[in-house]
Amino acid sequence: MARGIGIGDLVAITATVRGRVTEDRVSVSIPSYNFPHSIRDSTTKVKKGQQIELTGEITRIDEEGGRVTVDLGALVTVDIDKIRLVEKYRPPKRKKRLRDMVD
Repeated sequence: MARGIGIGDLVAITATVRGRVTEDRVSVSIPSYNFPHSIRDSTTKVKKGQQIELTGEITRIDEEGGRVTVDLGALVTVDIDKIRLVEKYRPPKRKKRLRDMVD
């Protein structure tokens, strides 16, 4: 795996605020995404040009192309070098054994 990331890992992407679309939505520019993206923001404190951090889980990795798909509410495909690992995915631990217990 590239840079030690895998499916299900929580990652962060730094985006730039482009401007306010409505009272509760803000348009952001995500590096290497090439499309405008709108996110919900109820605070009125973000300004145009401000850096904002978006977090989501990795759903797909393209190692040959050097790109990953991140679920930010919508699926966004960006370059691997534009993301930062926040938390590794840890599968849940089984509390009870799989075999049947004798009564």
